[in-house]
Amino acid sequence: MTLQQEIVGNAMQMAVVSLQPGQTVYCEAGKFLFKTSNVTMETRLSGAGGPASGSGSGGMGGMLRQAMDTAMQAGQRALAGESLAFQYFTSTRGEGTVGFAGVLPGEMRALELDGTRAWMAEKDAFVAAESTVEFGIAFRGGKTGRSGGEGFILEKFTGRGTVIICGAGNFIDLDPADFGGRIEVDTGCIVAFEEGIRYGIQRIGGLNRQGLMNAVFGGEGLSLATLEGNGRVILQSLTIEGLAGALRKAQGGDKQGPTGGLFSTDAG
Repeated sequence: MTLQQEIVGNAMQMAVVSLQPGQTVYCEAGKFLFKTSNVTMETRLSGAGGPASGSGSGGMGGMLRQAMDTAMQAGQRALAGESLAFQYFTSTRGEGTVGFAGVLPGEMRALELDGTRAWMAEKDAFVAAESTVEFGIAFRGGKTGRSGGEGFILEKFTGRGTVIICGAGNFIDLDPADFGGRIEVDTGCIVAFEEGIRYGIQRIGGLNRQGLMNAVFGGEGLSLATLEGNGRVILQSLTIEGLAGALRKAQGGDKQGPTGGLFSTDAG
């Protein structure tokens, strides 16, 4: 059953979802806006898309396995800085309506998963999804994880159905294959990309004069994200760091000075 949804608004969009009788959608805590009275709301620690808490099968062994899986999934989300619980919404009498929104001014996008390709997203991009979509955490270790803090933890969506994501500013859709197979972007601009896209971190220049100029005065620090392959990539025009910097400056608390780069004197 396809999830009927409409994304409305401009500067800060929201998703209005129409649920058929018995249809369920879940969201991360803090993304819910409103619902009609015929939609029930249940908070669960169980894995998104999985069975409800307390619905264990297979006797004591099945209940124990479910409890261990739930604890592991909740632990992964806690390490990633995500919400420990999800809120599930189900229409019980006729068609119901639920509204969701992100936490930053920007766009939202509904992605349709057909079971052949997963989607990866930056932390906090997830808004809501059908119960047939599974939410997971992907830890990127090794060189990528050490070099780029923003690339270490990703949200992963698998299965079939609709997942709604959000970002800051405006979105642009790109395919690295249209640009020679590789694009390099600010690490804070990545919202989501299809499975099969190779994601990495590269240093900007070498330890020479131009490399230091890029790091100190360019505002990008020492690293850029690289995206390679053939598939959809969604970027955002506004980074959280950029928004935070603009707010600090408006409040008279910007201590970065004229460089805007590596050497910030902001104690916060």
